[in-house]
Amino acid sequence: MNKLDLTKAFKSYYTATTTPQVAVIEKGLFLTINGKGDPNGEVFAENTGALYAVAYGIKFMCKKADKDFTVSKLEGFWWVEDTSVEPLLVPRSEWYYELAIRMPDYVTRQQLSASVLSAEKKKQSMLFRNVDLKTKEEGKCIQLMHIGPFSEEPASLEKMEAFMHQQGFQMNGRHHEIYLSDYRKTAPEKLKTILRHPVK
Repeated sequence: MNKLDLTKAFKSYYTATTTPQVAVIEKGLFLTINGKGDPNGEVFAENTGALYAVAYGIKFMCKKADKDFTVSKLEGFWWVEDTSVEPLLVPRSEWYYELAIRMPDYVTRQQLSASVLSAEKKKQSMLFRNVDLKTKEEGKCIQLMHIGPFSEEPASLEKMEAFMHQQGFQMNGRHHEIYLSDYRKTAPEKLKTILRHPVK
């Protein structure tokens, strides 16, 4: 039985260069969970844990059905309510996010429900009910591979903004990050993160 690795099957989705470039991002199926607050906070960690628990529950169901896959990279869509303010000047406590993990196209809502109920029973928590399964399609984007700590992302974002204006584009959605490295185990200077801006 071959195990599906989405990072290899959708290589272009998980690839970027260290200079800004235009990319067209195709439609995909994702497990998601929404939240608000500092990404270093406890609530963020709990939401991340809930998302992974449901993802692995679905993986084990698929494995039993001879459709095994590797649980993919964590992603985050970020935004603030007050669009008149530069997002990086907004306190982290006021940041909104949607965390996501890409799923194979054959995953069903029935599997989502079964995995949520199983996790809820084991952990005695209602948090898992916030996990959803949805299709996303960003279309045209400007993207860049950021190498280094998250605290140095503003320099990369400035490059993307300059490129975006140079090309005559404007933002057309939420800022998107794909965490290619496990930030709990990787040295900050070696972290690899794809930064994406949907544009029009």
